[in-house]
Amino acid sequence: MTEETPVSPWYRQPWFWFLLIFPGASIIYCAIAITIAINTENAMVTDDWSKEGRGINMSIARDQKAVDLGMTAHIDFRDRNVIVDLDTTNGPADFPYLILNLFHPTLSDKDRTIQFQRIEPGRFAGKLLEDIDGRWYYDLRGPANEWRLKGEALLPAENGITVKAGESAQG
Repeated sequence: MTEETPVSPWYRQPWFWFLLIFPGASIIYCAIAITIAINTENAMVTDDWSKEGRGINMSIARDQKAVDLGMTAHIDFRDRNVIVDLDTTNGPADFPYLILNLFHPTLSDKDRTIQFQRIEPGRFAGKLLEDIDGRWYYDLRGPANEWRLKGEALLPAENGITVKAGESAQG
């Protein structure tokens, strides 16, 4: 280089921009990640883990009670109408109502609870307020919460969901 060779200013140097792009991109990415972390609620984390841990034993006892009663349920989704046929080893279940909790795998604000009214012994009817689609965990229980049938299903299921106490759901 001679003294007469013109040197372009710093902002016109390609190496400057090439070296600046990686730290600049990481700063922008970190700012976006921090903003998202601060502004969104992490609904999957619970603040009362000890209470939930103690509740596991009660859940196991409720599952066993359903096995002892020999419960079998068929849940049929027809548009927004839901029909539950519930049988035990002693014949059709005779409860005044049933409760079905639908849990979304990742978003707790999409969870649903449906209360079923008995229309005849062993047959219950309920209504969804909005359509549901995708993978859901469900928990069907009686009015006294003494037993439960639980599982996972893709909803709406064409032929409904059949679940037997102690077995995984089919549907």
